[in-house]
Amino acid sequence: MAVRPAYARPRSAAGGLELYSWLFMRLSGLLLVFLALGHLAIMHLIHSVEEIDYDFVAARLAGPLGVFWRLYDLLLLTLALLHGLNGLRVVIDDYVHTPRWRAVSLTALYVAGAFILVLGAVVLFTFQPQLGS
Repeated sequence: MAVRPAYARPRSAAGGLELYSWLFMRLSGLLLVFLALGHLAIMHLIHSVEEIDYDFVAARLAGPLGVFWRLYDLLLLTLALLHGLNGLRVVIDDYVHTPRWRAVSLTALYVAGAFILVLGAVVLFTFQPQLGS
């Protein structure tokens, strides 16, 4: 009979959070491929790097498609951040064995992630472009 280490926690049956986490990683990863390729096409193929400056971004966000670009950037930020946070959550679950340290690590991860997401959303939606600066 194999002896289970004291720090190992019992694994639940397939389903629940881990199933949805697994599904989210696959779907968000697929969507992120298209969003990132679109971003790269716009920023590096359609426009050269020399063109991209404050005026370029301000004109894009102030134009008739400004709301679309803000939502596009928010979706890219949100999915990339949540995808990365979910990956870090799995790493923490795999390598942080003490329950107290796991709780501290996950709390720090969630607080930092929420802060970055809120900060990014505030910047995207409160940015008032001043064209021609």
